[in-house]
Formats: sequence, C-alpha cells, structure tokens
Amino acid sequence: MRIFAISDLHLSFSDRVDPANWEDVKEYKPMSEVDRKWIDHARRIYENWINTVTDNDVVLVAGDISWAMKLEEAYPDLEFLGMLPGRIVAVQGNHDYWWQSISQVRKMAPDNMYFIQNDHVRLNGVALCGTRGWLCPNGAYFQESDEKIYLRELMRLENSLQSMIKEDIDFEDVIVMMHYMPTNEKHNYSGFIEILERYGVKKVIYGHLHARACGYRLPDWAWGINFILTSADYVGFEPYYLGNY
Repeated sequence: MRIFAISDLHLSFSDRVDPANWEDVKEYKPMSEVDRKWIDHARRIYENWINTVTDNDVVLVAGDISWAMKLEEAYPDLEFLGMLPGRIVAVQGNHDYWWQSISQVRKMAPDNMYFIQNDHVRLNGVALCGTRGWLCPNGAYFQESDEKIYLRELMRLENSLQSMIKEDIDFEDVIVMMHYMPTNEKHNYSGFIEILERYGVKKVIYGHLHARACGYRLPDWAWGINFILTSADYVGFEPYYLGNY
C-alpha cells in the first residue's frame, strides 16, 4: 500500500464535473483569481492524481478541501474526489466551513473517502490520526480569542491518538495529519508538539501555508519528528509520495 498526501485542494465546483469536458467546468471561486499559479489547478490535480495513484493506494488530504459554506454546496467537490482512484483520508481545514456535523459529513462522503475527527483510520498496520489544529500561542496573529480553539484542537489531537491506543494494537507506523503547522511561525515548542512527542509520533503532514508563507514551514526534522508540507501549490498539484507501507 502506497501512501500519498496533498492538501489545500480549494475546490469550488458549481456543478458535477465531467473530466472529458474541462472547458465546461464552472468554479464559483477560482483560485487563479488569487494567484495565477493556480490556473486550471483542479484539472492539474485530477490528471496528476489519476496518473500517479491506483485503487490500492491511500491519499491523505490535510484540510481546505472545498470553499463551500454549506454541506450541500460541497457535494460537487466531494463527488469529484469520489471519481479519483485510491482511498482518501481527510481532516478539516480552516476554510472548510461546510464541515459542521461530522456525522452529516460522513453521511455525504463518497465511498472512497473517510473524515477523521476524534478518531483514527487503521490501514495495513498504519494508524492515520489527526485534527485541524490552530494558531499557536506566542505567534504574531494569536489572540486571546484563539486560546479556546487552540485548547479544543489539542484535545481533538489527543482523542485521535488515544483512540489508536484504545485498540490495544501495536501499530508499525503512525502518521498524523494537521491542517495548521503545529507550531507558530517562530517554531516555538507547542502543546501539539508535546502531544506528538508523548505518543511517539514520527511523521506529521500539514498544509495551510501558500506562496510566500511557505517560507515559514518547519524544517524537515525537528523534535525527532519528520514534518512534511503538502499544500497543493507547494507539491506542484501532484500527490506527494510518503512511502510504501
């Protein structure tokens, strides 16, 4: 089983996608209006994905899946992901406003997709855990109002990892998915890092950082953990290969 990762898909399809007629595909919030690097990004993701991933593979998506505000508006984006090969495991991003009720999200999920919240997915001896994350204390943008969300996300990460422990199974590998980088932009030690260390996590994938913000990414290794930025534009709109498990 090969595992790939790509986050920050930022899909915004207005209707069902026909991959044979990309010229007819309509987006209500095209990313190319923000950055020309994103021109035809959905088509590029689709073509790179089907040329890279097989039905026996897994793709991790660390948030910012759809620009939709309501769950029903996200349906064309989720349906699009359902057309793609491989099993998809995802966590929420800060722009995934359509993700309100996890039970409703899972009910609408395509057959090849699973959403993590306070739990994990076990595949071939690998535990896939994660949460959205949030801004971390002592960062430039962290405010008093962020403290409550930060603490809640710490709890959700702990719940996800604890759900793995409760199975009483020795996992060969653990991969944690977070949308936010688990530190502030100064890479100060955080509650997220403390939890990751305590559970012996050695690999974390995350997204959220785009364009110039990519310069704030964590080094590949810190605190004995391998951190991998998987934002779509950062990985060239192609699923990033994590390894064979």
